[in-house]
Amino acid sequence: MNPFNEKPMKLNDQLQDWKRIYPKAYDKNAISPYSKTRVILMNGTEFEANWFSHQCARHTDNMDLRRDLALCREIEKQQQLKLSLLKPKNETILEHTIGYEQLAVDLTAELARRAEDCNVKKALDFALLEDFDHLYRYADLLEMEQKIHAENLVGKYTEIMPGRPTVSHHRYPKDNVRTPIDVKTAEPFTVLSAMIITAAEQQTMNYYMNVANFAKTELARRLYQEIALVEEEHVTQYESLNDPNATWLEMLLCHEYAECYLYYSCYHTESDGYLKSLWEENLAFEIGHLHAAKEMLQKYENKDWRQVLKNGDFPEPLSLHENIDYVRGILSSTAQYTSVREEYKNVDELDKNADFFRFQNITNKNVENAPSHRVIEKHVSLYGADYRYQKKASPVPALRSRKKDDTAVGRVAGAADSTGFSCAGVDARAQKSAARCAAKGKKK
Repeated sequence: MNPFNEKPMKLNDQLQDWKRIYPKAYDKNAISPYSKTRVILMNGTEFEANWFSHQCARHTDNMDLRRDLALCREIEKQQQLKLSLLKPKNETILEHTIGYEQLAVDLTAELARRAEDCNVKKALDFALLEDFDHLYRYADLLEMEQKIHAENLVGKYTEIMPGRPTVSHHRYPKDNVRTPIDVKTAEPFTVLSAMIITAAEQQTMNYYMNVANFAKTELARRLYQEIALVEEEHVTQYESLNDPNATWLEMLLCHEYAECYLYYSCYHTESDGYLKSLWEENLAFEIGHLHAAKEMLQKYENKDWRQVLKNGDFPEPLSLHENIDYVRGILSSTAQYTSVREEYKNVDELDKNADFFRFQNITNKNVENAPSHRVIEKHVSLYGADYRYQKKASPVPALRSRKKDDTAVGRVAGAADSTGFSCAGVDARAQKSAARCAAKGKKK
């Protein structure tokens, strides 16, 4: 499908009354885990689009453009509110958090598996292990506070066990910035991946920042606080992948294109009939927004959309599914890695005065005080072991103990054996994608 070839719905026809804007909440006990994660993903995607539009409006004095943006933005906000209210009243903050982390794990893994750019794949693989560990920490907290086993919430599609320990995620901020892509030369899926993961992680960061003070225990408040700061690191990493040289309206076009692709993907992979109809409706809306962005680009910058995107044809739909073997592979090969400026290095290879260690000595001056560590230690003290759901033992020996939380992997030299990041298959996928575009008569 190429959304640029579709007939757009008029924007004024997309405005909804109070009855249409309020949705039927899903049944938390019956919904598929991946239906829930799609809701979270699209909530975050709509927020990113809306907030980008606000920032764009704040950086132009063209009143006509501001008015054009305002109309699209109102509809985006109606869409986001509708998606947000799909969450039922009886689903607790912590239960919902498990959905956020399952999304982070399986979305990141899927994007990394399909990556056509090595720089982007490394960034995805690196943060994957951190979100994987967050899922484990929140799952242990969930059992302690609500006597709920998170394996049932994730449908047993996603393992729950330690990743790179959360205490190791705290890096000097300058080490979280990555090399950006060029939207005009990158393959479409690369552009989409950078934008999708930025929106998803930003939504997670915002959620944790907003709900931390609603948590009912001191330990929960502290855990949300710590992981929210890690999500800030992830947002910094992922947003830095996006093209800083693209104009505001070029990026507006990319935002709307990404929204169209995601709703197209949701529609083709959704199992719930009600949600499927919602994805279909929103896809029609977003095609209208995409055409509006295309017209703004032409009107205000005298550019055709083809000057921004190599090709308008959608890649294969993005699917959320089980990624257990992939996650295990990344865990076994990169658990001991951290980032140094735009690259990734084994902690074993760092100078003792490296920024990573200096920052660790500030944040984790006494690692026993780290909330993520205290959650597991408390669970062990109450139950005799941590809470996990795993198919077999961890591929990292240091992370196999059920009776003690590891705080060395990823932050102490010699704590684990890691071989490094791999981009095997990336070039082949990029070449295949380019060939598909060429076959459709697009200029390369």
